[in-house]
Amino acid sequence: MDLELDGRVYIVTGGSRGLGLAAAQALTAEGARVVLTGLSETVSDAASALGGDERAVGVVADNSDQDAAQRVVDAALSRFGRLDGILISVGGPPIGTAMDVTDASWRDAFESTFLGAIRMARVAAKAMDGGGSITFVLSSSVREPIPGLAISNGLRPGLAMVAKMLTDELGPSGIRVNGLLPAHVSTERARALASLTGGATPRNALARAGEPMEFGKAAAFLMSPAVPYLTGVMLPVDGGELRVL
Repeated sequence: MDLELDGRVYIVTGGSRGLGLAAAQALTAEGARVVLTGLSETVSDAASALGGDERAVGVVADNSDQDAAQRVVDAALSRFGRLDGILISVGGPPIGTAMDVTDASWRDAFESTFLGAIRMARVAAKAMDGGGSITFVLSSSVREPIPGLAISNGLRPGLAMVAKMLTDELGPSGIRVNGLLPAHVSTERARALASLTGGATPRNALARAGEPMEFGKAAAFLMSPAVPYLTGVMLPVDGGELRVL
């Protein structure tokens, strides 16, 4: 199937490792150009590994920084001359139970996981001429709470609802808004959280953890122009773990 990504330009936040990097790899493999963001200079190394300046650019940026969204969008337009979509991945918020998480941790996570993500979407949407795609990397916690991850359980369902609002607000301009709900994809963070989320063996239909590229391909598909009638979708990438409809 041709995903029609050749020559398209996407921003991938949190793209220096984990799920963001896997999505960037899938996008560039299909011919897209990407602007990656990350919290350190290692994002430039990730961009180089994707093909260098002709394929990928790395920008050090923190979603919680109020100026980051415009700076990253400007980088995409300056380097590649267009913007067709954005994958907003912010990594995982701190662990902790609802009784233990501090007010400071909630505030910090809100700035990056919630408000920073909405700001990225808002600024990117204004730069998409003729339509595009906004995709939020969320979590299975949108539909079912995950033990030990109170902040994720609290913020991600709200972000999913904002994404659904953006679906209606941006649809008339040809911008699709979707979400991805990963669970038990074998990233560094997922392995570190295994003891909190039920151990190393996932309790899903496939009885195994997913590989990052399995998530990346799902992200590239959902973001691509090949599926122009898919919007407002919250797509689980979880091996069948979620039991809710």
